[in-house]
Amino acid sequence: MKIHRHLCSSTLELAKSVLVNHRVLDHELAAAFEENPRWGKRDRNFVAETLFETARWRRALSFLVDSEETQSLIAAQWILMGYTLPEWCDYNGRPAHEILARQADLPDQPRAVRQSIPDWLDTLGHSELGDQWEAQLTALNQRPSVFLRVNTLLTNREDAIQWLAGNNVEATPVPDLPHALALPPGKILPKALRLDGRIEIQDPSSQSIAPLIDPQPGQRIIDACSGAGGKALHLAALSNNAAKIYAMDVDQKKLLQLQQRATRARATCIVTKPITENIHSEFGPIADALIIDSPCSGLGTLKRQPDLKWRLKPAQLDRVRSIQAELLGTYPEMLKPGGKLLYATCSILPSENQNQIQTLLANNLGKFELLQQLNLSPAATGHDGFHASLLIKIS
Repeated sequence: MKIHRHLCSSTLELAKSVLVNHRVLDHELAAAFEENPRWGKRDRNFVAETLFETARWRRALSFLVDSEETQSLIAAQWILMGYTLPEWCDYNGRPAHEILARQADLPDQPRAVRQSIPDWLDTLGHSELGDQWEAQLTALNQRPSVFLRVNTLLTNREDAIQWLAGNNVEATPVPDLPHALALPPGKILPKALRLDGRIEIQDPSSQSIAPLIDPQPGQRIIDACSGAGGKALHLAALSNNAAKIYAMDVDQKKLLQLQQRATRARATCIVTKPITENIHSEFGPIADALIIDSPCSGLGTLKRQPDLKWRLKPAQLDRVRSIQAELLGTYPEMLKPGGKLLYATCSILPSENQNQIQTLLANNLGKFELLQQLNLSPAATGHDGFHASLLIKIS
């Protein structure tokens, strides 16, 4: 297979932006696609696969070519994808046959090399998860599929499947989740369907969180770290627009995105609210339920954003743990006695999850009761890694 020169140079520049300058891969890719409308589907797939797989296997690729240079990593990835490097490709590393042969030596390398993660993260993950760590890494290094949540305010799962089929998109139900659909591996949902309102892109693990609240008509529910509102939209559908949902975030742009999504989804029960320094005292105690979908390391989502493992630093992880503790220490003031607290992260580290809840319970003896905990494992489910703790406020 041949590599076109213009795609080669564009992909290399994008790779340097992501791997050297630590830009967010998704954002860089979206901007590149917008700037290059002439790229066809095959071109976009080539660029995306190169970037995602190079970020995913950066350290293993470095072992294969014995180099950290971005161009060498990209060249190795192209060879593994079955491409022949053209003469104009300025690459002076190992020849293709040596790279392919050296793959046989990867299983004998240290875990951080064969699973392609930084040393510090490997040490941390093993210290927290022990023998489970290797299996989690193997699962998180798999390519992700696209999953959808059917918006029951506008349709049902059976009708959604038929609607998607009419638009040449095959979708199948996900077992044990009544509103979840799976797309075939590698399938990308067209933009027009994404913006229709009948479906939302949402991983099955994420779809497992909001139902724990069991929203009821007339309840006031606060989604305290709503972002662009995936769980707020899910709560609106689960309550059939009969609950009052306050979606809060520090990022006004994300709240604007949520307002646009809510309009498409006909989620009329959502009210957005920018977070202020004293929001917890301004709103308390009125809530029947409170979701703290907390800032976290995001390690449970590495299959979707493999560049994260190279951007994340120990100091950042310490910072998000501090934020988690602060949120759990203040935001429950917004809950009524008898109200439900749902703490969630997309991390698989106990230090961000059950350990934070243990500290909350220890610091508030008799004030909360733990009802349920979910640790959704990528190794066990094949989906993203999530944690959820459901508590009730006693007093």
